[in-house]
Amino acid sequence: MIYINAFILCGLICALGQLLLDNTNLTPGHLNAILVVIGAFLSFLGLYEVMLDWAGAGASVPITNFGHLLFKGAYEGFLSDGFTGLLKGILSTSSGGLSVAIIMAFLVAIFSKPKH
Repeated sequence: MIYINAFILCGLICALGQLLLDNTNLTPGHLNAILVVIGAFLSFLGLYEVMLDWAGAGASVPITNFGHLLFKGAYEGFLSDGFTGLLKGILSTSSGGLSVAIIMAFLVAIFSKPKH
């Protein structure tokens, strides 16, 4: 059943994104930022953990999970170290994903040829 739940939730997130791209003047960058903020807001409300328990990878793969991780890290850092823990917490939870994204972007830039 977890596979069906993951498919449904991730499909809904992707369908929402596609509808916003098709019916508004938003760029993919705008949509990306909106989905990250939505993920952080759902995490603030305590709903994202419920989504993770219900759908597993269907909630942990989309970009909304990045917003959840940022909020979760900032909140845990704030609880443990106060105001300065906000930044430390954000960096500790998202550093792995950001590192992989930077390394992969660098490798793609090395091996691809620009059209101009």
